[in-house]
Amino acid sequence: MEQKKMICPNCGQAMTLIRKEKRVRFRDEDIVYAYEGFICPECGLEAGTLEQTAAVQRRMADAYRSKTGLLTSAELVAGRKKLGLSQQALADRMKVGIASPKRWEGSIIQSRSMDHLLRETLSGRICGDDPYTGNKPFSIPRVKIVLRHFEGKLGRKILKKNDRLLYSAKYIWYADMLAFREFKEGITGATYAALPYGPQMNNYKDLIDSILSAEEREAEPLSEREKGIIEKIALTFPVEQMVYDAAHREKVWEEKSRGVLIPYTDAVRLTEI
Repeated sequence: MEQKKMICPNCGQAMTLIRKEKRVRFRDEDIVYAYEGFICPECGLEAGTLEQTAAVQRRMADAYRSKTGLLTSAELVAGRKKLGLSQQALADRMKVGIASPKRWEGSIIQSRSMDHLLRETLSGRICGDDPYTGNKPFSIPRVKIVLRHFEGKLGRKILKKNDRLLYSAKYIWYADMLAFREFKEGITGATYAALPYGPQMNNYKDLIDSILSAEEREAEPLSEREKGIIEKIALTFPVEQMVYDAAHREKVWEEKSRGVLIPYTDAVRLTEI
């Protein structure tokens, strides 16, 4: 039920419900969105309920998405329902976790490469083996145990708070690609994009906190052959700068436009390991 009243936390006065357009600078873009909230006639404080705040965040995200050519939350919902898919079914088709569609249909903005994958999936064209997930369901807890195993082999921490996965993502990328090259199946199911700082886990900014907080016991244990892959990469690149530089020498990254997904089928073209 819509909340009709709110008391100003500053001066205790009854606040007035307002609806208006707002213009803001958001992610280096000027956007206009519909704002709804309360304003105090005494001190001018603006505030909103939890529902209003969530709606404002979604409208801001959608205004940005619309301006930059990304699918809006409404377009995602409409496309999914047109195919008769639940959020879980969409996640299964894309080989991502259920949290991703939930976030995208809210206020979390998808990356450009993930937007491309969404459009392909919602078009109904994706079927059979998915070249972008290595024939493996995506698992955030698996990403964490892979990184922890790397730490054991490297003898140092590579998964750190406030980390941008600048180096650790290169280790994961090589692990997934090498496993696919040798066994036709990746390890984590992650998708990777060609970003300015090398191959990177797609949508990584939305995943970092989830990786750090993931419960390792929820992950499928690593097989001996997967552990062997990780050990080989750790021996090849014992220093973080080595794996970073090697990833930048790979043609499968260098030749792609920034933001484009890197298919696992490119694993046969790796030259550094």
